[in-house]
Amino acid sequence: MTENDVIEFATGLPGVVAFTAAEDNGAPRAAWGDTFLYYDPDDLPANRKMPFATIVVSDYEGFDTASDLDRPGVFRVNIGVGRAVFEELLGYPPAAHAAHHETLDYRVADRILPHPLYAAQSWICVLNPGDATAGPVRALLTGAHARAAARQGTGERATRA
Repeated sequence: MTENDVIEFATGLPGVVAFTAAEDNGAPRAAWGDTFLYYDPDDLPANRKMPFATIVVSDYEGFDTASDLDRPGVFRVNIGVGRAVFEELLGYPPAAHAAHHETLDYRVADRILPHPLYAAQSWICVLNPGDATAGPVRALLTGAHARAAARQGTGERATRA
């Protein structure tokens, strides 16, 4: 999957809006090129939007560098999956991630990993989804979309794959 494939799939789900950070839309320079996926069928105010997934294309120096995203052609899909799905995928609950953090290589592509910074909040990530993870990434995006719709009380608009 390319970044565009991920964006096209997610924006094909009901009520999804993609926002790609850029200089012309006032985003901070560190985020330029990153895409934020929101469930927003009612055009909520910016302060009420929370992405259910993001695509990050470069390191945030001094903060988020574990995936080494500054390598050519590397991007990371991040998905908020919830505690139960996180544990199902990784074999431990999000709250236990600190005990596993040092044993993981966050630079590996096409593998479902806990998010290097937001695993405790039930976020997973995949660098450059390929043959092994494209299908699961689509399913996880669909599930995250459904969770976001349910949080807004409009779960009937969400779909499941």
